[in-house]
Amino acid sequence: MSDLRIGNLRQAPIQLNENQKQAITSEFGKVIKGAIDRVDGMDKEADKSIMDLLKGKADIHETMIAMQKADISMRLLLAIRNKAIEAYKEITHMQF
Repeated sequence: MSDLRIGNLRQAPIQLNENQKQAITSEFGKVIKGAIDRVDGMDKEADKSIMDLLKGKADIHETMIAMQKADISMRLLLAIRNKAIEAYKEITHMQF
């Protein structure tokens, strides 16, 4: 059989109208805002748990778990933010 070669193929550019661009940006913004709100909620829950512990209303174990949840979620959010900033910088340095 002869060699079959496909050449000069490029991905067709995706043409988005202005409404589609705004919808994509809006969805991304909603996802980020939701993640930030969840992390903020965990932080507030940990603070409340600390106050309950000081008042004698909560157990040390529950308080430590709440604090660890808040810490881990904050670290994850910061890692995602750092990766997004790296990606943005890499894109701005690309030459087309």
